[in-house]
Amino acid sequence: MERALRRQPPAFSAVSRPQARIKNAAGRPVTAKREYRRRHTLPLVTAFFHWVEQQLQDIALLPSNLFTKALAYVHSRKGPLQVFLEDPDVPIDSNHIERQIRPIPLGRKNWLFCWTELGAEYLGIIQSLLSTCRLQGVDPYDYLVDVLQRVATHPAKDVAQLTPRLWKEHFAANPLRSPLYHVRKPA
Repeated sequence: MERALRRQPPAFSAVSRPQARIKNAAGRPVTAKREYRRRHTLPLVTAFFHWVEQQLQDIALLPSNLFTKALAYVHSRKGPLQVFLEDPDVPIDSNHIERQIRPIPLGRKNWLFCWTELGAEYLGIIQSLLSTCRLQGVDPYDYLVDVLQRVATHPAKDVAQLTPRLWKEHFAANPLRSPLYHVRKPA
């Protein structure tokens, strides 16, 4: 019985509960968020990695076992997996990124009809650009209309300003519009 209890990892939900509080504390200073994470999450993460080390030392698990491989994977990435403890702006998971790239696997069958590898590559670039717009809170339509008009006259040395993140800072307040923007739809 004791051995079975020892095998139970610290629950992920226990680690994610303090993260929800940090996410809701948008107005709190970074130092307060970091201290909260150290106080509430660090002990859980430390217990998890201690449990991983115990499991890796267990001679009952063969090196070829998939569970052993998963434990070794986690153990080898201990440092990068703990970055979120030091920087409160780093989320504990990548769910927001996964939601953004979800249309990509959903469209794979459609992309079989890109005709060429170059067409598929350009489609990937456009998908990445649209996802980046959504992550930055930029309307992809407004962004593309503005950038496609601006790119011909924009200085090449400042091309980075046309990325969605910097475009939002420099041009989002007054974007270039299509001539069709002011055309009203019939009621």
